[in-house]
Amino acid sequence: MYEKFLKQITDFIFIDQEPQKADIIFIPGNGFPNPSERAAELYREGFAKKLLPSGHYSVVLGHFAGVLQKQELYQGKFETEWEFLQQVLVQNGVDKKDILKEDNATYTYENAIYSKKVTDKEGMEVKKAILCCMPYHARRALLYYQLLYPETEFFVCPAKESPITAENWYLSKEGIETVLGEVERCGSQFHEILNEIKKEVRS
Repeated sequence: MYEKFLKQITDFIFIDQEPQKADIIFIPGNGFPNPSERAAELYREGFAKKLLPSGHYSVVLGHFAGVLQKQELYQGKFETEWEFLQQVLVQNGVDKKDILKEDNATYTYENAIYSKKVTDKEGMEVKKAILCCMPYHARRALLYYQLLYPETEFFVCPAKESPITAENWYLSKEGIETVLGEVERCGSQFHEILNEIKKEVRS
């Protein structure tokens, strides 16, 4: 009865594409190592030579939330999401010199905004980019990064491991709240952004 309804939400939120050679891999910050593990895998396979993890810590918490999975593998005192993500990348075979730094962003839109400032400062022309994030974060992350990089072709390659997936999100309270929360944010947060764009166009 609800299959079509669930599929529409699933298809909107979850994006998983085949990687292609790109100029850079973007990783919006959080406390999960999984997206950076996927990014490191793609780096080792030669899909991109540069990576840009981004993140200070959540504006809601006011501090780094800590490592949310695989704590036994990634130990240390991390002041920012970027420090944590850098450590994950290095432990998974990424050369430090290939990791760019962005440690000011406190939410996803800022991840995109400040990442653009970094690539501009580096003089990078980003024609193609890979975006590595948690599966349920894919749509919102893509919307933000595409907004800041309108001419860039993106390939969304989310983490392979996640407690919440396209197949199971509607089977748990946590999954339902997380995915429907993403749907709500795609509306509420972009409502504000579109109003700002409208003001700029009119001026």
